[in-house]
Amino acid sequence: MLTELFYLADKSRIETEKVWRFVHSGAIVLCAVENAELPALHALMSRYADRPMGFADATLVHLANRESLNAVLTIDQADFATYRLAGKKRFRVLPVERP
Repeated sequence: MLTELFYLADKSRIETEKVWRFVHSGAIVLCAVENAELPALHALMSRYADRPMGFADATLVHLANRESLNAVLTIDQADFATYRLAGKKRFRVLPVERP
């Protein structure tokens, strides 16, 4: 979620500029979620209520399934090791470089 990425970089103008460069590089694609897809997000949040799964994670899992993606860049590695894609496939969690 782009919002979370900017939130994490918010305290530093330099980090915020790095996020903007990343966005403008074409490395990510922005996807919209339609109102008709909201029940699927609700179902995911209910399925993983023991974690609990937040709206942002549910959105990422849903979009990954919809767009046939399996890689995720996240600092939430433990949860994404638990979440499953369609067909019980695991996410490929990309390493995050921490300062």
